[in-house]
Amino acid sequence: MPDIIKLLPDSVANQIAAGEVIQRPASVIKELVENAIDAGSTKITILVRDAGKTSIQVTDNGSGMSDTDARMAFERHATSKISSALDLFALHTKGFRGEALASIAAIAQVELKTRRKESEVGTRICINGSEVERQESISAPQGTTILVKNLFYNVPVRRKFLKANSTEFRYILQEAMRIAMVTPELNLSLYHNDEEVLNLLPGNTRQRIVGVMGKRINTNLLSINVETSVVRISGFVGKPEYARKKSGEQYFFVNNRYMRHPYFHRAVVEAYSGLLKPETVPSYFIYLDVDPESIDVNIHPTKTEIKFENEQAIWPILMAVVKEGLGKFSAAPSIDFDQEGAVEIPVLSNDTEIKVPTVNLNPDYNPFTRVGTSTVGGTTYKKNAPEDWEKLYNGFESDSATVPDETVHPEIKLVPSDLGMHEAEQEVRNSSFLQLKNQYIVTSVKSGLMLIDQHKAHTRILFEKYLSNIQNKRRVSQKLLFPETFHLNSADTIVLEELTESLGFLGFELDKLGTNDFVINGVPSDLKGQHPQVLIENIVNHASEGGRDYKEKLDEELADFMAAKTAIQAGQSLSTEEMEDLVNQLFACNNPNYTFKGGKVLTILQTEDVQNLFK
Repeated sequence: MPDIIKLLPDSVANQIAAGEVIQRPASVIKELVENAIDAGSTKITILVRDAGKTSIQVTDNGSGMSDTDARMAFERHATSKISSALDLFALHTKGFRGEALASIAAIAQVELKTRRKESEVGTRICINGSEVERQESISAPQGTTILVKNLFYNVPVRRKFLKANSTEFRYILQEAMRIAMVTPELNLSLYHNDEEVLNLLPGNTRQRIVGVMGKRINTNLLSINVETSVVRISGFVGKPEYARKKSGEQYFFVNNRYMRHPYFHRAVVEAYSGLLKPETVPSYFIYLDVDPESIDVNIHPTKTEIKFENEQAIWPILMAVVKEGLGKFSAAPSIDFDQEGAVEIPVLSNDTEIKVPTVNLNPDYNPFTRVGTSTVGGTTYKKNAPEDWEKLYNGFESDSATVPDETVHPEIKLVPSDLGMHEAEQEVRNSSFLQLKNQYIVTSVKSGLMLIDQHKAHTRILFEKYLSNIQNKRRVSQKLLFPETFHLNSADTIVLEELTESLGFLGFELDKLGTNDFVINGVPSDLKGQHPQVLIENIVNHASEGGRDYKEKLDEELADFMAAKTAIQAGQSLSTEEMEDLVNQLFACNNPNYTFKGGKVLTILQTEDVQNLFK
């Protein structure tokens, strides 16, 4: 029987490795940018076309490579970062395994241009599916430029499973943002289809976070800082009132490397105990510095999962420093012993005489004696209550009042009868209305009392109106006398661009001014008491939190969110005419009983149930 085990060709082995290291275009950018940072670059430019499916180009001004190094860089397990197994436990660089370039070259067409500062000419290498097609000397600026074209062209199954361009570019932007936040000294630019998405100038950590996440987050950041023998923790946490359901502003970095760590996440959330709204997550940007020998970054191909030797010791330190940050800036309740009026704590010495406290009592005190005074131990006491104290109880001895039948509202007809929803609707049209607690509309029907939640009723009415406008592509907008401009971060800009068309049918007229700047020229005519900029930002956040489910029902979700925000709120007083108009519009809806999310709009209290209340 012939031997059946054989050594795989390098091209096949590289494609297998690429399946672990290069999952999507964002993985290519991560590996190339990290290599550029390790090369000492101070400026990196990323050019992406069609979310990386067509081409990805990364240009840096780093140290560059010689012609020999440029060729060796594409060999599997070729690296300048480590030389022995011990180096794995003393890593100070981002890339180290030597699989990135070999994996990329195995599933794409790659062109490399590089030159060292001391070299007069540079090197150009062209590789197609691990096969080197050309290597030549060229004129090139100092640094390295790598162009990756037609990603997964020779692995069509992998290419078929890539998501839509908007989704894949969101992953690219996410990787760029993570890298940017650990390298505030780096000038980083990102362009997509020749449009600038990021242009981050060098600065400090806070400036970089604001540049990445948007200007609005600046007032939300609370600084934290602690240094121990185990770990040094620094960074920023968000104020509790700004916590959102969206899980996208939670970042851990260890030794300037992004990581995911659910165990440490629980420590941060525990520090916010009692301060957060239900189902919300606080924002945080936390940087940990530890001894490289105490962590293992090589347990996952993407190097985002890191194992700590002392994670149980770090957990309480992390929770404590977050609590301290919240308390220091009055984001959490704290005890301040320096404030005016605080309880004074006496300081006692060894020779201080401690006196037992005494209590003065009046043994002759009787509350039912005449008015007068007595003195005991130098203290004067009032002897009694007034002589006519019985008058204080006048009016409390009368019999309990009974409500006569005539006080019942004449419009509430207790007629025992069973009615279907259609008959109830007809009866409502001929009834008058009452408002209960400025929240519920009460009216009589033949079967009893109908109670309508005014907010949910108006939400249902507006939902069907907005949904009809979107589906029928009707634009009903009210022009603003003074257009409003606003700014979003890059990730939210992508979401808003996906929503722009549907928002237009809702009544918003939006134009893009710059990279992440927009102007509002028109708003829905129903927008009363709502700031258009805040509403749009809330819509974007809601869409980001909804994920895939939101996209599958985009029109319905948008219509429902807008309806809930612009509908009559609980606590708003309505006139009889307004209540009648609201009820008439409700019963003109396709489904007056429930909101889009399944909330109950109305209920009928049967006559028998009302009668049972008086038994």
